[in-house]
Amino acid sequence: MNSIDAKLRNSNTRGQLNILRKQGDVPAIIYGGKDQNQKISIKRKEIKLLIEKENFSSNVINLKIDGKEYNVLPREISFDTLSDDPIHVDFLRIVSGSKINLEIPVRFINNEKCPGLKRGGVLNIVRRKVELNCPTENIPNEIIVDLENLEIGASIKISSVKLSENVFPTITDRDFVIATVAAPTVVKEPEKPADTTEEAAAEGADVTGDASGQAADEKSKISQDGEKSKDGDKKEEQKSPEKK
Repeated sequence: MNSIDAKLRNSNTRGQLNILRKQGDVPAIIYGGKDQNQKISIKRKEIKLLIEKENFSSNVINLKIDGKEYNVLPREISFDTLSDDPIHVDFLRIVSGSKINLEIPVRFINNEKCPGLKRGGVLNIVRRKVELNCPTENIPNEIIVDLENLEIGASIKISSVKLSENVFPTITDRDFVIATVAAPTVVKEPEKPADTTEEAAAEGADVTGDASGQAADEKSKISQDGEKSKDGDKKEEQKSPEKK
């Protein structure tokens, strides 16, 4: 449980609240239960450290005010639109014996002991948070989901998760899924049809045959032309008498 110091404040007007913020404080209020609302202020540095922590909105905070201690839950935070600093916080006073609905984060353990993930499966997370109805004295920090021995195709439902005593999901009409171990997704190129392959091979053979035939015809033509040329030269030599 986180613990921070706070102090009572009397600031009400917008000007007074702005002065408080310039001094490095964040105005806040505690409400709930039979006690009256309490106006308090907290150091900005302390509240920012808490906000940065995981599960801030579902963690019980112990506020120390003038020697007294109050267990509270952060319910609403307002931020500055320019600086993104917190400018106001509402805290719900925890009353013993009451219950509250909270969104509790889910944490997965034993990934290395999951056969489905080892075989290339993928953890498909359906719900990263689950809303639970909890006693104020028994608010879980997280929901633990054990992946040990889960194979591909396994579905993790809320009924298979061990919850604390008197803690129940707010969804009661169905056994909803938290996560699954899905099969790996592999993109496979489609195979070419056999007909297309045979046609391509036949076309290649025809082209090669035509080319070879044309080359042979051209060689034959050249050879014949050459022989004709030689015969012509011989005839010319025979017709032309030698001059003495």
